[in-house]
Amino acid sequence: MPDSVRIATRGSELALWQANLVASLLPMPTEIAVVETEGDRSADRNLSEIGGQGVFVKDVQHQLLDRHARVAVHSAKDLPSALVAGLEVGAWLSRADPRDVIVGSLLKDLPRGARVGTSSTRRAAQLLALRPDVEIETLRGNIRTRLSKGRRMDAIFVAAAALERLDLHPSVMEILDPEVMLPQVGQGAIAVECRSDDAEMLKLLASINDGDTQREVVAERSFLQVFGTGCSLPIGGFAKTGEDGLMLYGMVAKSDGTRVLRAAQSGGEPVELGRSLANNLIERGALELLSVAEAAE
Repeated sequence: MPDSVRIATRGSELALWQANLVASLLPMPTEIAVVETEGDRSADRNLSEIGGQGVFVKDVQHQLLDRHARVAVHSAKDLPSALVAGLEVGAWLSRADPRDVIVGSLLKDLPRGARVGTSSTRRAAQLLALRPDVEIETLRGNIRTRLSKGRRMDAIFVAAAALERLDLHPSVMEILDPEVMLPQVGQGAIAVECRSDDAEMLKLLASINDGDTQREVVAERSFLQVFGTGCSLPIGGFAKTGEDGLMLYGMVAKSDGTRVLRAAQSGGEPVELGRSLANNLIERGALELLSVAEAAE
């Protein structure tokens, strides 16, 4: 067993919390290697302008590929649906609350023409479907930065998991049911990645893997992968483990919220379930909605 394991991660407060959680679960000394990602370097630009999904993980993954680290820790929602050749997710840690939160106002109390901050087209499209009168303002940055900037707006969106893990409690907030705001694929889960040829690390990571979270996130990622896209387009996916297997919910929308397609399906095999649900939405016109959304980016 190695003397020490180097863990690569982004440098945000939430990312470091996640990396330190992984370190606490591994049975050997660890060191944290902070990596600046493209998403961090371009914090003032819209995610779709700098490449969308993957901008928070590629530089971290390079630490593995270049053998500067043995483990990389990511928010699962940031991980592209197609994994990099030579890398493997060895563990999906037990999921936190996957839901979205509106901060600054309850949903029912948003004033007409409210200014709402988010950089997520998924969140914006679902809100506009409910409230076409609101104005969406781009909001990026770490969780504390967004909470601070959000004071100049009527409300903002954040992930419940981020508030939970950083022990943050905004005075006015509402956790939104997935039927109202379907979460992003992988939201609330932590992905722990290593090289595919590192058998020792794969064995160690298997011991901290959460089976239910793995099945849920694999189903969601399989759903997303059919569309070949990521967080820059309005797609949501959420799976929940029950007594009869998995229930997977999917959503595809026009970015302006004028049309939202939703579907749900149960099954036992995560990959096939994800593909089946995606094809259900494709048959109902999902690809046309996404082509319109992509053209608008």
